Amino acid sequence: MESILSTADGINFTMGEAILELSYLIAAILFVIGLKMLSHPETARKGNIWAAAGMLIAMITTLLLHRDPDGNNISLINGIVVVIAIAVAGILGWVIARKVKMTAMPQLVSFFNATGGAASALVAFLEFPHVTGTGVIIITLLGLTIGSISFSGSLIAYGKLDGIVGDIRASFMRYVNIILLLVVISLIVLISSGFLGIEHSRFIASILLIIALVYGVLFVMPIGGADMPVVISLLNSFTGIAAAMAGFIYNNQAMILGGILVGAAGTILTVLMCRAMNRSLLNVIIGAFGGGMSSTSQEQGTIKEISVSDASILLAYSQKVVIVPGYGLAVAQAQHIASELDGLLTEKGVDVKYAIHPVAGRMPGHMNVLLAEADVPYDKLVEMDDINPSLPNTDVAVVVGANDVVNPAAENDPSSPIFGMPIIRAHTAKNVIVMKRGMGKGYAGIENSLFFNDNTRMLFGNAKDSIQKLVTEIKSL
Repeated sequence: MESILSTADGINFTMGEAILELSYLIAAILFVIGLKMLSHPETARKGNIWAAAGMLIAMITTLLLHRDPDGNNISLINGIVVVIAIAVAGILGWVIARKVKMTAMPQLVSFFNATGGAASALVAFLEFPHVTGTGVIIITLLGLTIGSISFSGSLIAYGKLDGIVGDIRASFMRYVNIILLLVVISLIVLISSGFLGIEHSRFIASILLIIALVYGVLFVMPIGGADMPVVISLLNSFTGIAAAMAGFIYNNQAMILGGILVGAAGTILTVLMCRAMNRSLLNVIIGAFGGGMSSTSQEQGTIKEISVSDASILLAYSQKVVIVPGYGLAVAQAQHIASELDGLLTEKGVDVKYAIHPVAGRMPGHMNVLLAEADVPYDKLVEMDDINPSLPNTDVAVVVGANDVVNPAAENDPSSPIFGMPIIRAHTAKNVIVMKRGMGKGYAGIENSLFFNDNTRMLFGNAKDSIQKLVTEIKSL
């Protein structure tokens, strides 16, 4: 009888492991499907649901079927604590996501990056005393380091995006960062070499944690606002890599696969965004573009204003209008009234499109998310490379709160810090209306020659108020 029970127990244990591994495979497939769907706004919401379902399956099966090295299931007390933690965190996440304004979405993404990095760093730090083997030790230390950098760096990114933290630029800071990075690498090599005793290794690991946190702060602090979309994407990839390291520590395939997917997606997006700015990642990290720069260029001509009445007539009797949204549209919360203007012009037979620059706003896809909230049809959102060829045949390009991403200096001024950066070529349109509060410079800190072009007219004021006046005027025509 004991033999039968023992055999039965063995089969049951094998079945449990098989089901658990199968659930991780299903979760991974759902992650991939979700990521694929996120590539288009029309399917992005479904993609989130598919990926969330995969994570839910992985969490439930882990909770029910995971066994420790001794073959024991999760204890009842630990299980209750885990369920409570998931419930509290789920409720908090749901409330935060529901209440956050679209203008604060970049800050929310940075905050989520920070929490993910912190979780991975804590896993590595708490498990370090128990891991053995050089390979596992290196993975644990990498998880500790990358997670800590992602945590502190994301918090600084959050502060910079929210206006709490300013740019701190000094030429010596890049050297300080390089030294800290070399120290971090040296400590990882020293600990994993085995020359230190257990107690000394734990102490050095604590020092490594502190230095990594400091490096995360100093790494992000000098980076200006124009580069924040790239930095957010980079930190997101760090969080994914750190989660994958935590998965290796626990030998958990779901964490490994999920972390790798996040890390790979974040890395690819970072590279694509650097290409969109025609800059290397190293230049983004240690360069001077984006915030805190002073422009030595003088005004290049005389600006010409346009009245609301004239602007409304110009728009209403156009055949083709392209709206170029920027962060100013997000700040003014003008996406809904912009959608109303779009609908009004469309009713009059005007072909209206939106030109989307890859790095417009404060995070990847910021403008897409903002306009989707206002129910702008997805087929009206046109990427930079696709919209540029049609701009010379466009009657009016309406620039709403965008600056550097439409600056012709990127094409015709080799001395400009943004020279070579691909832009939306709004200046090639027949007429350009620029909506701005004033003549303030963009994040690159340079004058925008578009404002002084012969075909450009300035409509000063809050973007939301200006578009509302345009809507009122067009309705009365």
